Amino acid sequence: MASPTVFSVCGMCSVRCPIQVEVEDGAVRRIQGSRQCAGIQGALCARGAAGVALLNDDERPQFPMIREGARGEGKWRRATWDEALDYVAERLQAVRAKHGDASVLLSDRGGPFRDIYRAFLRGIGSPNYCNHDSACARNVQHAALSTFGFGRKDMAHDYKNAKHVVLQTRNIFEAINVKEVNQLLDGMAAGCKLTVIDIRATVTASKADNFFLLRPGTDYAFNLAIINVLLTSGLYDAAFAKAHILGLEEIQAFILPYTPAWAEQETGIPAERIVDLAEQLAQAAPAVVWHPGWMTARYQDSFYVCRTAYIINALLGAIGAKGGLPFANKPKDVGRKGLKSVLDIYPKPKGQRADGVGWQEDRTHFESGPGLLHLAFEAMATDKPYPVKAYIAHRHDPLMAYPDPTALKKLWDHLELLVAVTFTWSDTAWYADVVLPLSTYLERESILGSKNGLKPEFFVRHRAVEPRFDTKSEWEIYCGLAKRMGLDALAFSSIEDIWRFQLEGTGVAPEDFLAAGFVPLTDKPKYRTVEELAFGTPSGKIELVSSNLAKDGLGSLALYTSPAHPPVGRFRLTFGRCGVHTQGHTVNNPLLHAQVPENVLWINEDKADALGIEDGEVVEIIGRSHSGRIKAHVTPFIHPEAVFMLHGFGHDLPVESRARGRGVADQELMDHGLENWDRAGGGICMQEHFVSVHKIH
Repeated sequence: MASPTVFSVCGMCSVRCPIQVEVEDGAVRRIQGSRQCAGIQGALCARGAAGVALLNDDERPQFPMIREGARGEGKWRRATWDEALDYVAERLQAVRAKHGDASVLLSDRGGPFRDIYRAFLRGIGSPNYCNHDSACARNVQHAALSTFGFGRKDMAHDYKNAKHVVLQTRNIFEAINVKEVNQLLDGMAAGCKLTVIDIRATVTASKADNFFLLRPGTDYAFNLAIINVLLTSGLYDAAFAKAHILGLEEIQAFILPYTPAWAEQETGIPAERIVDLAEQLAQAAPAVVWHPGWMTARYQDSFYVCRTAYIINALLGAIGAKGGLPFANKPKDVGRKGLKSVLDIYPKPKGQRADGVGWQEDRTHFESGPGLLHLAFEAMATDKPYPVKAYIAHRHDPLMAYPDPTALKKLWDHLELLVAVTFTWSDTAWYADVVLPLSTYLERESILGSKNGLKPEFFVRHRAVEPRFDTKSEWEIYCGLAKRMGLDALAFSSIEDIWRFQLEGTGVAPEDFLAAGFVPLTDKPKYRTVEELAFGTPSGKIELVSSNLAKDGLGSLALYTSPAHPPVGRFRLTFGRCGVHTQGHTVNNPLLHAQVPENVLWINEDKADALGIEDGEVVEIIGRSHSGRIKAHVTPFIHPEAVFMLHGFGHDLPVESRARGRGVADQELMDHGLENWDRAGGGICMQEHFVSVHKIH
């Protein structure tokens, strides 16, 4: 007898691949990528395959808990859900009564299911929703907004039809999106060239036709030189530029000093190789994807790295093009009605954001939606522009994601309430006043999501099995709080009621998701013609010279500043991902821990030799006020100015027996890192820190 199949959405990272779950006798027997999805074709990454281990892990929060001792002391009392939700609701009401509605902050990791708790925040009158993006992709989002007038997700990356793909600050074969990986491999099989620009030889670099190992922090110099060649050699798409680009003459004048010969001195890449790449791109245009970056919270000029990547795409005519960066279609673009938003149950609060985004001088060019979380944290200590005294961290661990957790805890000590909603233990949850345990993605259903793209669709997360422990779905938690706080319009009593609300007028019913977990809104991909291209900038064109940046006194392109070389005996600290882990929340997963139990320190073989360090030897890495011990990975495949480690390790919680004490936490080596952020793009500059490495005698 065949096992029943539940179609759902993976929750092991932020990609959320469609999956099918085989269930027998109320237990999950197998997870695989959805065979109903052409881009997935049954595939799943290692993290997705380890979902059963997450479900069966006893080392995760199992019931609501209220703190009894000091913050971070680890003294808790078990609570019922009624007790925990009553406690949080009462404390939130007390904070609002004392400090105002806007004194409540909520942050998350973004994603398609966030509107249920964003509606809750709106309902209590706070404008202070933030996500993790200032420690991730804010720079590239603001680069897109300043250039095109719309966000980075409003364009797709058409890897399957591309003739040349450039990956810069995008390690696609380790920070895995299964559909994108499959599409890129299909494109490469059809002859697409791959270029990788990085400070070390990643798995992605091993697949490249062109690999550029450049000096850390010089990506902007490299991009300026590519633009120089495209413009001075006439390799750009003049017809596309005439029709759609504003500010070309100004950029042509700006770019003249930034020649390939100049860039060679900065990047270490021979000038002739830079010229050759520009010529390769021109030959492949417009079917070119120069990826503008994924995790771009790196350097002080990372915003301009992202912006020049978009400019290169525009000069090659790749914006809107098949095989380039076509527009991502919304339901209305294919003649369908979109989902009714739960967020719109309540009006957007009119008050100013605590982080100053959208209203404060020099912050008007920032997008107000998710704001800049590190600036909202500042308000906890300063009470400017007003007090922030309650904070809900939803499926988010800022103590792992942001620099200098010791400094961050000091800011949080000004809070009167700190709530963690989470399905795994984290440093943030351990420091909270209340832990509200979220069911794993296999045990919970979520509100419906909408995925834009060449073929837009609606999708659903179905519950595969009942929760093993006393945990709840996010809609149950926030609708429960809404009921207690008088927000009756949000106090839904079932997920089916929410789905029916969302689907009003769409012609789609909840049962339509049973066969595949998603409902496509069109049969074939839709590409816009050149004549159909429209941009949201003030001019209606691609703005190489941005009027919105100018309002805040920022240049559309910044004068290049050479990054600092490491002081003698020190290295630039860099970090990243592997294909097995998703930041910090998977390192205690039994299956994934067995694959990669700790991080190691990549160090250039010549530098290691000078320090007397051998491969596999435990060394000491020292920042300003923190140090740790980590195994050395001695290799020629990293730039000598840098060391590298995987992010997410160095856990110290007694509830995580597997991850505890394994490896080093990179964020703890970033003293004063919250203060070092990109004023143009909003991102934290997390790779502007230097460390020393010592042999242990």
